[in-house]
Amino acid sequence: MYGSRGAGARASVAVAGAVLLLAGCSSSDDGGDKDTSGARMSQQPKEKDPFWVNPDGNAAEQVATYVKDGKDEDAELIRRIAEQPTGEWLTPENAEQEARGFTEAAAKADRDALLVVYNIPHRDCGQFSSGGAADGNAYRTFIDQVAKGIGDRATTVILEPDAVLHMVDGCTPDEFHEERYDLLRGAVEKFKSLKNTKVYLDAGNAGWGKPDDIAEPLKLAGVETADGFAVNVSNFYKTPDSTKYGKELSSKVGNKPFVIDTSRNGNGPYTDGDPEENWCNPPGRALGETPTTDTGDDLVDAYVWVKRPGESDGTCKGGPKAGQWWPEYALKLAKASKQ
Repeated sequence: MYGSRGAGARASVAVAGAVLLLAGCSSSDDGGDKDTSGARMSQQPKEKDPFWVNPDGNAAEQVATYVKDGKDEDAELIRRIAEQPTGEWLTPENAEQEARGFTEAAAKADRDALLVVYNIPHRDCGQFSSGGAADGNAYRTFIDQVAKGIGDRATTVILEPDAVLHMVDGCTPDEFHEERYDLLRGAVEKFKSLKNTKVYLDAGNAGWGKPDDIAEPLKLAGVETADGFAVNVSNFYKTPDSTKYGKELSSKVGNKPFVIDTSRNGNGPYTDGDPEENWCNPPGRALGETPTTDTGDDLVDAYVWVKRPGESDGTCKGGPKAGQWWPEYALKLAKASKQ
């Protein structure tokens, strides 16, 4: 079983609303409360969680819709998602504009942007989120555009979900490996050349295999130059399991710190269905720990919501295509949440 296969499918694709953020138009100056069509948004204190909450995200819009329709109970459930910062998945077509818009909006709110870069050539091995840049040169241009959009604003980048893992698990053909390593190293170096950008290279999850198998590939991909690595992106493994996996891996890559995606891991992974599709819109899942940099562990830099809860993993189990907002699923995640 490839516990992470299809993270691309689970990865939400950035929505068109990103371009509307070019001037940081919707955030309050202090990053606190924000009125969105009658639905009021707030977020945690900056010292607990420095990342920016997008007041125009799908969850915030859903809260506003429920408030307008008098569905107050549903609105409060979705608010559990809307008031937490989530990763913004950049689209190649508007990479520079989106990166600038998100980071400017975050800076205006005195917060850090959380961006996900997901455009490696031969992405997702032909699955739900297949595609990516046409070739290496196109990818380098894309990375340059993202970096230009970020500028000197405080930003954390989650770099290429599954890109390393899919070389290890056999999903990505051998002939693409050398170029992919080169592209990932180049992306890490580009982002680290920016004044206030941190970059975490995706490193799989607690269920796919052994840390020994991915440690050297991560080094080839530039993890030693990066700020660290990310685990459990778009996946469901509980935080203690993810922490154990991350610490074992850290010990093999220079004791690098890591971040954990806790967006949907409240009930752990789904194990009752087809093992090859247990990652795809699994029933009975729940929101995990709320995002924070106050993890109580020196090796765990943050709990982050890289995956945006409530956005579909793909056209399975009745879901819409990958990345589309699915309010019914979002409500189930929030109802099951113990947070």
